[in-house]
Amino acid sequence: MTGNNSGSGDFKMIILVGLAVAILLSVLAPFLASSDPDGLESAAEGVIDEHTFAELEESEPVMGAPMPDYAIEGFGKAGEIGAIFIGSIFMLGFGLGVGKLFEKKN
Repeated sequence: MTGNNSGSGDFKMIILVGLAVAILLSVLAPFLASSDPDGLESAAEGVIDEHTFAELEESEPVMGAPMPDYAIEGFGKAGEIGAIFIGSIFMLGFGLGVGKLFEKKN
C-alpha cells in the first residue's frame, strides 16, 4: 500500500457489507428454507445402508447441539432467525480472530 490508510477503510467496508448480508440472510432464510431433508442427510442416506442410518439417527449424540435444527427452542420463526443471526456473528468473529492470529506483521 502507499502512504495513505485507505486499505483499512476498505476492510471495514467489506466487514460492514458482509455483516449486512448476514443479517439479511438470517431474517430471510427461515422463510425460504425447504422442509425436505438437507443435502447432508440425503447424501448420508445414499452412502450408508438403511439399517445403519436408522441406528445412527436413534443414537445419542456425543455432545448436544447448541441450537438444534437451526433454531432457539420455543420461539418459532423468531428462534430460527435468532439462531442464524447468532451463528453468523459468531463465525464472523471466529474468522476475524483466526485472521488476526495469522496476520503478517510489517
